[in-house]
Amino acid sequence: MQTSSIRITGPFRQLLTMDRLPLKGVLKDIQLEVVAEAGIVHSGGEILEIGLFHDLCNKYNSSNAEVQFIDSDLVALPGLVDPHTHLCWAGSRENDYALRLEGISYPEIAKRGGGIWDTVTKTRNASDEELRILLASRVSRQSKAGITTCEVKSGYDLDLAGELRLLEIIRTVHQENPIDLVATCLAAHIRPHDFEGTSGEYLRFLTERLLPVVLKEKLSHRVDIFVEKDAFGVREARNYLNKAKKMGFELVIHGEQFTSGGVSLAVEVGAQSVDHLEMIGAKDITKLAGSEVVAIVLPGASLGLGCQFAPARKLLDAGCCLAVGSDWNPGSAPMGDLLLQTAILGTFEKLNNAEQLSAITFRAAHALNLHDRGILRKGKLADFIGFPCNNYKEITYQQGMLKPAGVWKRGNLVS
Repeated sequence: MQTSSIRITGPFRQLLTMDRLPLKGVLKDIQLEVVAEAGIVHSGGEILEIGLFHDLCNKYNSSNAEVQFIDSDLVALPGLVDPHTHLCWAGSRENDYALRLEGISYPEIAKRGGGIWDTVTKTRNASDEELRILLASRVSRQSKAGITTCEVKSGYDLDLAGELRLLEIIRTVHQENPIDLVATCLAAHIRPHDFEGTSGEYLRFLTERLLPVVLKEKLSHRVDIFVEKDAFGVREARNYLNKAKKMGFELVIHGEQFTSGGVSLAVEVGAQSVDHLEMIGAKDITKLAGSEVVAIVLPGASLGLGCQFAPARKLLDAGCCLAVGSDWNPGSAPMGDLLLQTAILGTFEKLNNAEQLSAITFRAAHALNLHDRGILRKGKLADFIGFPCNNYKEITYQQGMLKPAGVWKRGNLVS
């Protein structure tokens, strides 16, 4: 390592390391490690040391370290992680939203020609370049909001060539942008209307025709499925997930959004996470807490659909690992503001600062099976953000209106 590549960024009025906190269960603000007048020493995209800025400058004075001096009040956090989005789509579903405001249910709107299939049709009709531009624009907004790692699902083309196309576009945008995109194959979103066969036959088509190509081309190492009455049942989902697991995929489940079954299946097959959980009951909360499956809650979907929030407080009290995702998509969660949604969820579910911030940093990273980020300490990625304030409590107090004034990805200022 060249000593000339060492950088010291600071001083930050406060720096929350999010270090030495448990992955599961209740947290208290008093557990947060807050370093005042802090600096971050980093090189090659990796953190070398955290400490008092003045002391670090003296320590590395002989190393010709580059000092990136911050002359305004900033509070530093690890870069935010959004573990659940659907950013790759074309078109809009404002008509669906208007119908929901009139009291029409999400399943009924789908029966009328709206819902996921409406977006599938519009996405299929969009060119590769149009989809690339749309995705890049959304990723840019994520970056400006402090998100340095973002999961992105396919699932809005639902045929062999189309799903591969979406995953290729996600990879292209990842390569063209500074923040990390984690691709997830959600070809099992719904059974496409133009597929001539049952839901089970469609899933077999995916395991035989699509997933081998996804693996060969290294387009994704994650498989997701929507386990729901109007999507895929537990039995056929179990068969699909077990086959995907044998192929080497990590597993994710959309579960308990409207009906039950997804949590038990996620625990049974050893999924990395089960996402949504608005309808989860006490028995399944206990079952989830006794497993290593991460609970990803999606308050944006509750806001978009006008339904109850997932019981985040109960999940934490039971001992679950809780993460929050934006679920940014054109139908149920068009807002796409992770921090705002987390703050609103915190208000209604009585989540303190430590619980909110952990759910969008290191616990969200764990939901993606990424252990090199979400915490500021030696050896972790130098992904950090700075909010224009001098007290970390301002971040959730402002309920998403306070945006980062600086975003660093692997030590480089990107926004």
